[in-house]
Amino acid sequence: MSDKNDNIWRAAMAIIRSLRDRGHVAYLAGGCVRDRLLNLEPKDYDVATDATPDQVRSIFPRARLVGAKFGVVVVAKIGCQTEVATFRRDGIYSDGRRPDEVTFGTEIEDARRRDFTINGLFFDPIEERVIDHIGGQDDLRAGIIRTIGDPDLRFAEDHLRMLRGARLATRLGFEIEPCSADAIRRLGIHLRAISPERIWQELEQMLRATTRAAGWKLLADLELNDDLSPELPSDKNSWRLDVERLRHLPASEIGPEVPLAAMLLDCNLKGVEGICRSLRLSNQQMRKVLYFVRSIPLLRRHNRLELADLKILMADPAWPMLLDLFRMDSVHRGDRDSLAALEDRAAQIPTAAVAPPPFLSGEDIAAIGISPGPRMGAILDQVYRAQLNETVRTRDGALFLAQELSNKESKSE
Repeated sequence: MSDKNDNIWRAAMAIIRSLRDRGHVAYLAGGCVRDRLLNLEPKDYDVATDATPDQVRSIFPRARLVGAKFGVVVVAKIGCQTEVATFRRDGIYSDGRRPDEVTFGTEIEDARRRDFTINGLFFDPIEERVIDHIGGQDDLRAGIIRTIGDPDLRFAEDHLRMLRGARLATRLGFEIEPCSADAIRRLGIHLRAISPERIWQELEQMLRATTRAAGWKLLADLELNDDLSPELPSDKNSWRLDVERLRHLPASEIGPEVPLAAMLLDCNLKGVEGICRSLRLSNQQMRKVLYFVRSIPLLRRHNRLELADLKILMADPAWPMLLDLFRMDSVHRGDRDSLAALEDRAAQIPTAAVAPPPFLSGEDIAAIGISPGPRMGAILDQVYRAQLNETVRTRDGALFLAQELSNKESKSE
């Protein structure tokens, strides 16, 4: 267990002990229980209790009420933020995302309101026992993703559960049981009513994971490829190609921009930007995806790429990820020699030579009689490009070229 995970575990234990000392029921709940039973390290620990939010705050005066409607309080301990939720039962879901109202209930009602049986388990860390009201342990042992109760009802309540189920199945290597899978195929169209931001949050997690190719194939098997984004290519041939490309990416967790770019290599830049906007990627994520898609065609003909252009690509912080993407592209196209040649060429460029400080500044250009403006900027760009190409190697050489460019422009005018 890492130091961070040790702290979040100790924080949750301290909260549970404090609640128990005051006569309340308190358990670990949800995904952290599932992961511990699978010998996986939970990213966080959630606490479920019969104490109301007011009672929790009376025990932890500095606790923050973050979900008054849902009975959720955040308690800070040992530098960690732990969510403490009161046992509840949910009312109707009129928007396909969240219940219109909730009422505090029993632990059994709280377990039955959850999405999948393997997420409906509680764990008593004091007595070291699992509390299972919904058959979650049997499904955990069998490697099955099954909704709690009627799958049509569970997915109608919260449409995003369909994507969550697919992501969870691929992350854990589980199967979605047939009735739940059939319900996803029937109800997948309702994902179109979910905000693109929420869709992307699920897809982002799926693409980050080492199981990304299996996840993308499962989405197609569940017939969800038409329901994720109106801009995303959804035909079966495109998805088969996407899965093949994803299989050739590194077998490690990576940023979601690389897998997304891998699937969009055949799209033009305007189309790529439209897809990124439709999925509501952040500006930073979209910039990376566009950088990748724009750069791969350049790397495919890197033997004809000027030194300056290669250095400009290498200077980007996302260059290591671009290499991962080009490695995938080369393997997929059966052109491993091209990859080896590019890596050899890039290795011969010293780090200091990739993005060296410019020999000249605007003041230097002004000193030879060029006024600030577009003309100055264009000359500075041309001189720096010559520096990157190593056709200009000194400051004096850069000044000479700047004067020469200025004289040439003056004659043309």
